[in-house]
Amino acid sequence: MTIAMVARGLLTYVVPRALYNTRPAETASARYCYAVFMRHLVKVHAACGRAPLGHVAEFGPGGSLGTGLAAVIAGARCYDAVDVRRHSDRDSNLAVFDELVDLFARRAPIPTADEFPAIKPALADHSFPAHILDERHMAAALDKQRLATYRKAIADDALDGESPISYAAPWYDTPLIARGSIDWIFSQAVLEHVEDLPQFYRLCASWLAPGGVMSHQIDFKSHGTAPAWDGHRAYSDLTWRMIRGARSYLINRAPLSMHLDAARDNGFELIEADVVTTPPTLARAALAPRFRDCTDRDLTASGAFVIHRRRSET
Repeated sequence: MTIAMVARGLLTYVVPRALYNTRPAETASARYCYAVFMRHLVKVHAACGRAPLGHVAEFGPGGSLGTGLAAVIAGARCYDAVDVRRHSDRDSNLAVFDELVDLFARRAPIPTADEFPAIKPALADHSFPAHILDERHMAAALDKQRLATYRKAIADDALDGESPISYAAPWYDTPLIARGSIDWIFSQAVLEHVEDLPQFYRLCASWLAPGGVMSHQIDFKSHGTAPAWDGHRAYSDLTWRMIRGARSYLINRAPLSMHLDAARDNGFELIEADVVTTPPTLARAALAPRFRDCTDRDLTASGAFVIHRRRSET
């Protein structure tokens, strides 16, 4: 398996980038985007006592802007899609937007893990969250003139900061997001791909308003780079560089504690960490040197949904 993964990584230096730098197609599904957004909304509301539906930003939207568009349809004022480069397109975004409007208009239940087996975080109740999005709120959110404004921005592909929907890319060098302007940043299975985590959390701290919230579902599994869910932790740094090859993003192999430490160091207060634990398959002696001193919590965390709040003094 190691030889095959190394060979695949080395091939990325000679084959066209379009053949290996692909993004998951799940976000082109309106129901998947609805399921993801509702999970973040329900969990953040439960942890913080409010739904921060003002100016929202989604990090790593992928194949469509659907999850962020769900936030807009639910009542958010502005939405910034933040990514390394632009992946989605106008027609896909329009189709997903229209399907999402229908889901909200029907007060559709939140899709369960039976429909999307890998989706996290888990919810105890999959009914439409009417305690957060009550009828009065939804009547205003689904106002036809309001929705037409957002749909026109998508149809015109005017996502340049002058409209209520913008596409900020690359995320590490964008002028579109003003300091202290965001109320809520969220991501779904994205942060395990970010190489410079301190930079990411530093920028989040600058983008969020004091008291602003961020919620992230992070996947710590091997993503097919090893037979076992934690097998990527057995590779030496040199072997891992060869496996990664020329790919812009693979996984960063950062454990949970690295995320929590980077967030804390950049002025965030941890509100909740909903950690999925899985027994490790590797003994400590089989781990690469960089992982041998990891805590038991890091070695058993196969995923986590984390909510942080920006401290006012940041």
